[in-house]
Order: sequence, then C-alpha cells, then structure tokens
Amino acid sequence: MNVRRFPPDDPQEWLSRARSNLRQARVEIEGVYLEDLCFDAQQAAEKAIKAVLIHRKVAFPYVHDLARLLTLVEQTGQAVPELIKQAARLSRYAVAARYPGVVEPVSQEDYREVVSIAEAVVRWAQQMVTPQSEKSGEADGES
Repeated sequence: MNVRRFPPDDPQEWLSRARSNLRQARVEIEGVYLEDLCFDAQQAAEKAIKAVLIHRKVAFPYVHDLARLLTLVEQTGQAVPELIKQAARLSRYAVAARYPGVVEPVSQEDYREVVSIAEAVVRWAQQMVTPQSEKSGEADGES
C-alpha cells in the first residue's frame, strides 16, 4: 500500500504519521501488549500536536511531554479544548509503559480511553491544519 508522502517540514506529513500510529493503536492482535498499543496512541497524539505546531510555524523540542507541547500551541494564541488537554495523560505511555515492571498493566478500559483521546487529538489537529477542501474522512484514518 502506498502512502502519499510530504516533506518532513509539512504538517501533512506529521498528520499522515499520526494517522498511521492511530491505525496501529486500534488493532488488537493476540500477543500484543495493550501498553504497546497505548504507545502508538500516544505517538499519534504527539505527532498530531507537532503538526499543529509546524502549521503555526513554531519550533518544538523533540519530547514526548504532550502537556508541554500543548502549552506551546496555547502560547501561539490558539485555544486548546479541554478534551484535547486530556492528551497530557498519554505522555506516560511514551516511555515508562514500554518497559516491563515500570507501570501496572493497561486494562481494556484504560486502553479504550487512551485510543479515544488520541482519536480526538488527531481530529482536532486535522481541523487546525488541513484546508477545508481536503478534510473529509482523513482524521478517522480513511485517507
């Protein structure tokens, strides 16, 4: 399957990567830890937020701290909805949750919540970055 590529400084490339991570996060496969799927969900949210920052021409640090990245978005004068601010809770899945014994195993309920938050962040970023004529369906991973 071919995926349309954009230059690395194009927010559309970051959104494409976010949608890719979100697709992976949604697929429960026997033998795959929910923590790993939550990592993919966190990555989707992180890359989506970074797409917004690129769109707003803001340099950002290569960190996994979603609260810090969302603060940068707000510092540009862009309001961040409360639901999107919930993404800060996903930061814990960027590092610690990927290693045995560092955090408790993820429950099905937690997993579903993490994916739901990531989906909301990707949709929000899509709305912030994509011209109106290109928006249909992309945030849900249909493009």
